[in-house]
Amino acid sequence: MPVDSVKEHFDPVIGQPTKEIYSMCGLIFIMEFKNWTAEDAAQAYMFHADVQYALNLDPENQSLSSRTVERYKRLIVEDELAGRIMEEITIALVEKLQLDIKTQRLDSTHVFSNMAQFGRTRMMGVTIKRFLTQLKRHDVATYDALPEELRKRYRPSGYLLFGDTKKDAEGRRLLREQVVRDMHDLIERFADDEKHNTRSTFAMVVRVFHEQCEVIEDKIEIREHPGGDVIQNPSDPDATRDGKKGPGYQVQLVETCGEENDVQLITGAIAQTATEHDSGAVEPILDQLEENGLTPEAMLADTAYGSDDNVQTSEQRGVELVSPTSGKKPDDVDATNSDDFVVNESTGEVECCPRGEKPLESNRDEATGKTLVVMDQQACVECPHRDGCPVKRRGDGHYEYRFSDKQRRLDARRREESTSAFRERYRKRSGIEATNSILKRKTGLGRVHVRGRSSVFHSILMEVAGWNLLQATRALTMRRRRKNSLALG
Repeated sequence: MPVDSVKEHFDPVIGQPTKEIYSMCGLIFIMEFKNWTAEDAAQAYMFHADVQYALNLDPENQSLSSRTVERYKRLIVEDELAGRIMEEITIALVEKLQLDIKTQRLDSTHVFSNMAQFGRTRMMGVTIKRFLTQLKRHDVATYDALPEELRKRYRPSGYLLFGDTKKDAEGRRLLREQVVRDMHDLIERFADDEKHNTRSTFAMVVRVFHEQCEVIEDKIEIREHPGGDVIQNPSDPDATRDGKKGPGYQVQLVETCGEENDVQLITGAIAQTATEHDSGAVEPILDQLEENGLTPEAMLADTAYGSDDNVQTSEQRGVELVSPTSGKKPDDVDATNSDDFVVNESTGEVECCPRGEKPLESNRDEATGKTLVVMDQQACVECPHRDGCPVKRRGDGHYEYRFSDKQRRLDARRREESTSAFRERYRKRSGIEATNSILKRKTGLGRVHVRGRSSVFHSILMEVAGWNLLQATRALTMRRRRKNSLALG
C-alpha cells in the first residue's frame, strides 16, 4: 500500500489526528475491489469481522464516517496511486506463485461509468437544463427574464424531459431542431455576460453545441456524424463513445496464459477512453510490462492489434506479436505471392522465382523498401504455374513484379495463419474473453460506481489488482489441497 505517499498529506506534528493510514489504504483497496460505496466501506470497517481481520483492526470501538473514506480515496485518486498499487501487487504475486509469463494475451474490454445513457437530443436538453438550473439558483431575475416557453420546456427532470413530445420520426426531428435553436439562443444571449459566461454549465452548453452542430452562413446545421470523441453526458464529460459498445471507457488488459500455471494473472492494465483504438495500445503495454520486469516472449492478440507496424515494434523489443493480419484475405492462400520469391536477406534482391528461375533484373529501393523483379519472357510463358503467379507482362514482352517489404511480411503471415500449427497456438487467446466476463461479474468492472476520468481509471486499476489477489488466493488454496491429498496418500 502507498502509505508513504498518502502520509505526505498530513503534518506529523500540528495536523489533526488521522486514521491509521495502512488500514485506510487497505480499506480503499477492498472498497474498489468489492465495488462498494463510501457508506458501504465505512460500515464494513466498523462491523465486518472479515474486513477488520484483513486490516488488522481491533473489533472494539471502531468508528468511521463515509466522508473520511471519501477523503482518503480522493488523496489516492489525485496522486494517481492506483496504477502503482496494481503493478506492485502484480509483481509480488507473479513472483510468489512463480508464474510462467513467457506467453501472454492482450485484449480490451468496455467499462461503463455511473452515468445515464442519453440520445443526442436528450443529452443536449440535459445540458441546457443544467445551465438553467444554475442560472436560477444564482440569478433569479435573469432566469425569469427568459421566455416562459423556454423555461417550461426544461423544467422537468432529466428522465422526464421532453416526455410530452411525439415519438414519431417527424416529432423527433422537430424536437432536435428546437433544442438546437434553444442552445444557440442561450449562447447568443449570454456570450458577453461576464457574470454567467464563466460558469462551467455555460461552457458545457457551448462545447456541446459546437460538437453537435455547425453554423453555415447563419444557418444551424446538425452534424450527421459528430464522432465518438464528444460529450455523452454532461455529468461525465470525459466519457466518449465506442461505435459498437456505447459510451464510457475501456481498459487494455494483458494476461498470462501459461499451461502450467495454476491460475492466470493480469500482468498489465491501461485504462483509456472508449474512442482510443486498440492498435495504439501495443507499445504502451510493452512499456509497462518491461518496466515491471514482466515482458513476455510472445503476446497473443486479435486482429485489431496486428498491424505490421505493431509486429515490427514488438519484434524490435524481443516480443513476438501473434495476431491475424487485417484486411481481405486471399481466396487461395496457396497461390504464389511475394513470400515465395527467394530474397537475399542482406541485399534485399530477388535471387530466383518460386520455380527456381533467375531474374533478368532485380532492383531494390532502400528508401521506399520496394523491390522490382523482371523475369525472362520465355521462362514465364513456359511456367506451369503462370496462372497463379502475380507477375505481369510488360511492353517488351518480359514479366515484372513489384512488392514492398511490408507486403512480403504480410504475405508470410497470411500463409502461416492458414496452418493448423498457428491455429493451435493462437486458440489460447480466446481465454481472455472469459477473463473479461468473469472480471466484470466478480468485481463490477462492467459498470463502476463513479464518474470522471480520474475516478474511473482509479476504480478500474484497483479492481484489476483485487482480481489478481483473488486469483492468487485460489492458486494457494489449490496448492494446499494438493499437498494435503499427497500427504494422505
